[in-house]
Amino acid sequence: ANERISHGEPTWFAGKGKVFAMIDGHHHDSPHLSVWLPQPIDAQEALIDGDPERFFKPPYVGVKGWVGVVLDTKPDWDVVAGLVRESYLHVASAKLRKRLEDRSPG
Repeated sequence: ANERISHGEPTWFAGKGKVFAMIDGHHHDSPHLSVWLPQPIDAQEALIDGDPERFFKPPYVGVKGWVGVVLDTKPDWDVVAGLVRESYLHVASAKLRKRLEDRSPG
């Protein structure tokens, strides 16, 4: 993963490729601190329907399956970590996915 500022916020990229996580630090007067993560459309809907206080459809990228995760109200950090990992796997190249999976215990 590589981190750099994009659109004024800390953003993480899978290698030199696609964004897999972006912080929303009250950008455009957002009411909460959150991280935006690309997810398959069905995952986005399930997360938002299951806990609309924690998950939301972010502006601009929500139509492409991204989900916003509210961070400033004591989230379950294991869930957040799992979603970040899934987002990485969702956008990473096959080579990067294999490298991560080869390093995973199990």
